[in-house]
Amino acid sequence: MATPLKNLANISVPEPRTLLISPFDPKCIPDVEKGIMVADIGITPQNDGKVVRLTIPQVTEERRKELVKTVKKMGEEVKVAVRNLRRDANDELKKEQKGGDLTEDDLKKELDAVQKIIDKAIKDIDDIVAAKDKEIMEV
Repeated sequence: MATPLKNLANISVPEPRTLLISPFDPKCIPDVEKGIMVADIGITPQNDGKVVRLTIPQVTEERRKELVKTVKKMGEEVKVAVRNLRRDANDELKKEQKGGDLTEDDLKKELDAVQKIIDKAIKDIDDIVAAKDKEIMEV
């Protein structure tokens, strides 16, 4: 089972573009390196037998575009999750109406209220994604 890195080592930032990972047990350095490589974050770890260094490269235009695509993909995944919540809420409201707990007018009001909440959440997600895209593309 994977163990979080913070449970295996101290992580520090000696320079703005460098992470220094100092494992509590030097024997686990190969495992730390393997975990970083498997994570496929685009950074190659370097070790000197006692610590692992991660040098973060300057972000290129191509990498910025990849990050923007990733942000948009994450935004879409969140919107799908929000829409699934809407579906679940609407189904629950319809069950209550069939059970006699809600009148047809109350059902319509509740469905409209749920839709307004979902619309606001999706707009907020779009705003966050747009702001993050702009931030990523700044040089």
